[in-house]
Amino acid sequence: MNETIACTPESAVFEAPQLQFNEEGWGPCELPDAFKDIPYQPFSKSDRLGKISDWTGTAQTDKKYPNKYASQFGGGNQYAYYHEEDETTFHLVDSARIQKQPHQRGRFRGNLRNQRGRGRGGRGGVQAGGMTTLSKNATKGRDQRRGTTRKWGARPPPKIRDASVAVRPDWVTVEEMDFPRLSKLSLPNVEKGEDITTCGTLEYYDKTYDRVNVKNEKPLQRVDRIFHTVTTTDDPVIRLLSKSHGNVYATDAILATIMCCTRSNYSWDIVIEKIGDKLFMDKRDNTEFDLLTVNETAIEPPNEDGNSLNSPRNLAIEATFINHNFSQQVLKSGEKEPKYKFDQPNPFIGDDEDGEVASVAYRYRKWDLNNGIELVARCEHDAVLLTPQGDTQFLTIKALNEWDSKVANGVEWRQKLDTQRGAVLANELRNNSCKLAKWTVQALLAGSDQIKFGYVSRAHVRDSSRHVILGTQQFKPQEFANQINLSMDNAWGILRCIIDICMKQKDGKYLIMKDPNKPMIRLYDIPDNTFESDGEEEEGDDGEAFQTYAYGPSAATTAAATAAANAATAAAAVAAAAAAAATTTPAATETVATATTEATTPTTATKTTAPAAAQK
Repeated sequence: MNETIACTPESAVFEAPQLQFNEEGWGPCELPDAFKDIPYQPFSKSDRLGKISDWTGTAQTDKKYPNKYASQFGGGNQYAYYHEEDETTFHLVDSARIQKQPHQRGRFRGNLRNQRGRGRGGRGGVQAGGMTTLSKNATKGRDQRRGTTRKWGARPPPKIRDASVAVRPDWVTVEEMDFPRLSKLSLPNVEKGEDITTCGTLEYYDKTYDRVNVKNEKPLQRVDRIFHTVTTTDDPVIRLLSKSHGNVYATDAILATIMCCTRSNYSWDIVIEKIGDKLFMDKRDNTEFDLLTVNETAIEPPNEDGNSLNSPRNLAIEATFINHNFSQQVLKSGEKEPKYKFDQPNPFIGDDEDGEVASVAYRYRKWDLNNGIELVARCEHDAVLLTPQGDTQFLTIKALNEWDSKVANGVEWRQKLDTQRGAVLANELRNNSCKLAKWTVQALLAGSDQIKFGYVSRAHVRDSSRHVILGTQQFKPQEFANQINLSMDNAWGILRCIIDICMKQKDGKYLIMKDPNKPMIRLYDIPDNTFESDGEEEEGDDGEAFQTYAYGPSAATTAAATAAANAATAAAAVAAAAAAAATTTPAATETVATATTEATTPTTATKTTAPAAAQK
């Protein structure tokens, strides 16, 4: 059967949709009618699905992963629940007693007790049934409780410290340098210092102290020796060298203070005098510049209580006393013991010197800081050591002291020093970062082969006059600098920055002071007659005269020891060595020599016997 199927050809009709052109961005310009009045909240397919609903917003979250269910688009409020004005008195009521787990019983009972007595219109706290109210202040109360928790673990507010010197109205601020900027400075490729002349006599280190430990401790002895702490312009050798060498002059202690200024918290000051094209950096007379700080960089530094045994000043005196005595006790002293003598004698020992002078040697060195800046500084060695190979090594000896580990929130040395010495040293690096950095810089400037630390602790916590040696440890200065993250390139950069700023000023006297409460240093232009006491004692901020620190009953003899060194005689003793080293350098003007060489100025000496705080 043949059938013919007739197919009527029909063409498909294509209707072009209406395209919207968005001139201000991308996407549709108008919202389709099908999606109107539907709330939209952005989400991601990778977001975790957590709670289906949380009407109160007070459900406990995972404390370990607080952002477990957080969206990558942030928190939205499209589905947030808002209470109407007429529902402010609505409460969830549940009289059922919730059975707590055994380990949760008794917790937060004090908070519940404080919430008792709050009625129906209370502030939205925890009710008797354990349910949460839905008043407007519920969120506010929760935030307040969380804020209290944050404050509990926060650091204590910073302490207001006094400046090392009172800023007078006639001082002009020349420059302010904040620590973040100074920490970014760098002066690389500064070569090692070149010796100009060497002076003094050193004693040899006693290796038996390397075997001292907690179980075999040794009492710290009182060594009655004189330590000279002479400033730059009172040094007869620097006076002589200023005619032929360099144009910037300082001591290693002054340089270390400037180079490590970004680590300091306490206030300090240095006087700079510009004469022609030369700079002289000095410390003020009768100040606490040479005292060692204790726990300066700790989270909770010692309290500012002058009458307390653990006040910052009493601890500084105690630390200086320990450092002086330890550096001399560990040496082989005696008339029959060999000594290492440099070319020239100690320039600060006069003919009328009364008392034994500490073992110390001085290196007068120079550094080329480029752009015509040549630095001349006096550096120190504390002892000398003879290695098994017969080599001679120069040592810098310092002492770390423990005063009260509980008050200082530190590690107890008698328990950890022999087994975990690294933990003890790390704690000291955290609490005394500035002091250790300055010691390391001084050792590097002097060219010491080793820096040796002694661990000295109080025999009794409440007695600052008796101490025991618990151990020793030594490092190479450069390796220790790398360990404490001390960059000499940054240290030289800070020094060079300050020198360049001072060189641009007119001739006169200037003062660099660390702000007592801010991480910055300021340069002041001060009158030329500032700090000139004409033989009288310099007064501090509180009007009391500063006393040169001395220990024990021999404080009365310290004044005589202070003027013991004869500067003129010492200058003549080293004139030959300095003149021989300066034969190739043209002499400076007589104006500089006249302004900086007052032979009648007495040098500063300190006689160590016992801490002053222990006498009270």
